Amino acid sequence: MVVARSDTLYEDVDDQLVGKIPVRNVWLLFLYASGLAQYSGQFEAEVEESPDLKSLIARLLCFAVDKRLRRNLSFGYRRREESLKRVRGRIDLLKTASGDLFRKGEVACRFDELTIDTPRNRLVRAALGRLSSTLEDADLTHRCRTLGNDLGRVGVSGREPTRSEMAADQIARHQGDDRLMVSLARAVFELVLPMEQAGARTLPRAQREATEFRKLFEKAVGNIFATELSRDDGWRVYPGRHFSWPVEASSAGLSAFMPIMITDIILENENEHRRIIVDTKFTGALVQSRFKSERFKTGHLYQLYTYLRSQETDVDPLSSESEGWLLYPSIGQEIDETAIVQGHRMRLLTVDLTSPSSKIIERLRGLPLVSRIAG
Repeated sequence: MVVARSDTLYEDVDDQLVGKIPVRNVWLLFLYASGLAQYSGQFEAEVEESPDLKSLIARLLCFAVDKRLRRNLSFGYRRREESLKRVRGRIDLLKTASGDLFRKGEVACRFDELTIDTPRNRLVRAALGRLSSTLEDADLTHRCRTLGNDLGRVGVSGREPTRSEMAADQIARHQGDDRLMVSLARAVFELVLPMEQAGARTLPRAQREATEFRKLFEKAVGNIFATELSRDDGWRVYPGRHFSWPVEASSAGLSAFMPIMITDIILENENEHRRIIVDTKFTGALVQSRFKSERFKTGHLYQLYTYLRSQETDVDPLSSESEGWLLYPSIGQEIDETAIVQGHRMRLLTVDLTSPSSKIIERLRGLPLVSRIAG
């Protein structure tokens, strides 16, 4: 299964959906989007008291940070290089000799130092600082700022860690509280508060919130499939890939103007010899035509058709019969229509986000099992 990602930030968002999705189901989407499905039965009070996604993440992050502070934050080691009066760790002979440090009674050393100023703790403090400058709830803003200051007092600096530092700071299997706290902090930067760049175009608040939900929905759907579909049944999830246009010849400047085709995840079933391309959209599935009848959106169908046909190749047997889905969130509406077009099964369907959380999971889990129709 390939979940395709749009390369346009403002495309396919629907502010009519925002505000109508129950907070409990927003929490469900966030859990799967962040890889935290194991926490689905916790934090009932925080979920019910949160009016929107941003407040929900802030409340949960504050809850997790307060819990870690009461039980002491995790320490870690950081590499240091320093000239000392005594040997500590390993001696850097080249630096010691080139700096003539022996004459000064010193030696250049490399050593690991135990510290609380770890990348994960710095990320959490940076997330609290970001939230405190964007939330509208004064009490919640104060709580974020207070916890950020508490982290500073115990020795956590305010410098945001780099991606490489976070990649090196691996969370152990037994550090579940840290995993929750760090995942919530990541969500502040990756899911909840997309970076805004200066420019002539500004995004209205409703549109901005819809954009946040689009990102959340796309990532949650991919992780739900990855979590709920059994490997024993043949399902495999792979990293996304960049699809190339099958261009045989072109002018020199064409590539700079061609649309980008990037997939989010790839899932295939080895037992059934299947590949499914799923394009998630955070907008209504239907549009009203000039004759006042409802139709599927032309652009979406063209996009899915292109994904299917452009990747056909003799060296990849699955490419000639890959399936394609357009998956939409909906409010009280169920659509599930399928057709076979030039050998490819194309399916357009919705998932009702006002349904109970268990029903949402059940529907998404069952989608690949009923996607075939008679040829």
